[in-house]
Amino acid sequence: MKKIAVLTSGGDAPGMNAAIRAVVRKAAFHGIDVVGIKHGYEGLVKGYLEELDLGSVGGIIQRGGTHLNSARCPEFKEDAVQQQGIENLRAAGIEGLVVIGGDGSYRGAMDLVKKGFPVVGVPGTIDNDVPGTEYTIGFDTALNTVVESIDKIRDTATSHENSFIVEVMGRDAGDIALWAGLAAGAETVLIPEEDYDLDDIVARLDRGAARGKKHSIIIVAEGVMSGNELAKLIKEKTGKETRVSVLGHIQRGGSPTARDRVLASQFGAHAVELLMEGKSGRAVGIRNHQVIDYDMPEAFEKNHEADVSLYTLMKELSI
Repeated sequence: MKKIAVLTSGGDAPGMNAAIRAVVRKAAFHGIDVVGIKHGYEGLVKGYLEELDLGSVGGIIQRGGTHLNSARCPEFKEDAVQQQGIENLRAAGIEGLVVIGGDGSYRGAMDLVKKGFPVVGVPGTIDNDVPGTEYTIGFDTALNTVVESIDKIRDTATSHENSFIVEVMGRDAGDIALWAGLAAGAETVLIPEEDYDLDDIVARLDRGAARGKKHSIIIVAEGVMSGNELAKLIKEKTGKETRVSVLGHIQRGGSPTARDRVLASQFGAHAVELLMEGKSGRAVGIRNHQVIDYDMPEAFEKNHEADVSLYTLMKELSI
C-alpha cells in the first residue's frame, strides 16, 4: 500500500487532530503517502483532497476541532454518490481510507467497504456512544469541560442558595451526564437509558432541604428533555423555581486532554496498521486498557448501553 486517505465526519470532537496526526506520521514512518479529505463525505464526493505530510500535521495535536473540517452529507446514502466517492479515491491513487467519527460515519464507511474499497473506522465523538469500544476520542475532554462548568455553577448555586438544572449533550446516550454527575457530585442525573421519576427528583430536593441544604444540582441529558422543560415540571409539582444552564456546544471545544491525545494517537496508528495488513471493515477501539479492532457493523448494529453500576452509585452517593 503506497497511499491512503483520512477524513473526519459528523460532530467534531477534541482529539480528532491528534488522530489525524497519528495517521499521517505512522503512515510516513512506513513510507506511505497520506491524503486529507476536507469536509467529510461531502469532500470525498466533491474531490476536496489535499496532500498531508509531516509539516501539515505539525502543531495540531493540542488543538480541538478537526483540521480537516467536517460536514453532514445525507446524500451519501445514495448508491451513485458513494460510487462517485470511490472513483475520486481511485483516481487519486488512494488504496485505503481511515474514517474518524461516530456510528453514522461508520455506516458510510461500511457502504464503501461493501463496494470493495478498504476502510477502517476510528471512533471520534464526545458522546462515547460507539458500541464495541469503552471510550471514544473526545469524551474525556468533553467530560472535563462539563465538570469544570458544573463546579463553577455550584459556586453560584451555593452563594445564592438556588437549585440549578444543567442541560448537557447526549441525544441518545447519557455518558456525559452520568459521568459528570458522579464526578461533580450532582444530586440528580437524568439520562436517556433510564426512566426518570419526577416524584423521586422532588423527594431528593425535599430531603436535602430538610437537612439544611440550600442548593442542588440536577443534570439532564438533552435526549431526556430540555432543562427548561424539566424546570417547568418541577415548578408545576412544587411551586419552586430552579435556574437553568444549557452548556451547548462549549462541550465540543477546547484543547484535548492528555488522555484523549494518547487515545487518539493509539487509534490512528492502529488504523494504519490494519490497512497495511490488508484488513477492511474494521473499527478500532479500546477494551480493558488494550487497543483492539472489531467488525465495524458491531458499532452501529448494537445499541449503546450506559454503565448501570455508575448510575446506581450516583444515586447512592447523592442521598
